[in-house]
Amino acid sequence: QVQLVESGGGLVQPGGSLRLSCAASGRIFSIGTMYWYRQAPGKQRDLVARIYGGGNTNYPDSVKGRFTISRDNAKNTVYLQMNSLKPEDTAVYYCNADIWTGAGPSGNYWGKGTLVTVSS
Repeated sequence: QVQLVESGGGLVQPGGSLRLSCAASGRIFSIGTMYWYRQAPGKQRDLVARIYGGGNTNYPDSVKGRFTISRDNAKNTVYLQMNSLKPEDTAVYYCNADIWTGAGPSGNYWGKGTLVTVSS
């Protein structure tokens, strides 16, 4: 039993900032790569940021320089700091992670999402 719960979404004006959090709980042995995705209405779910267990990160060009992913392994939590927000950033943001619950291969888990609305 593993649960990922996002928090921190809400309404923000263009140019503003928001920080999302995602806490993992349950039967967790170890957490590997963690990810943030987003999905706007009628659009596919796209990768926003990725952070490996060692701390290296990846971003698509659409958010590079504006978003920063980080993690606190002691808290089993991943964060997404979003700055200079644009209306096109409006979407449901999902947390995702590769998690070992015991011996054997890892599983991949999703949170239920948190809505971010960028509007004046």
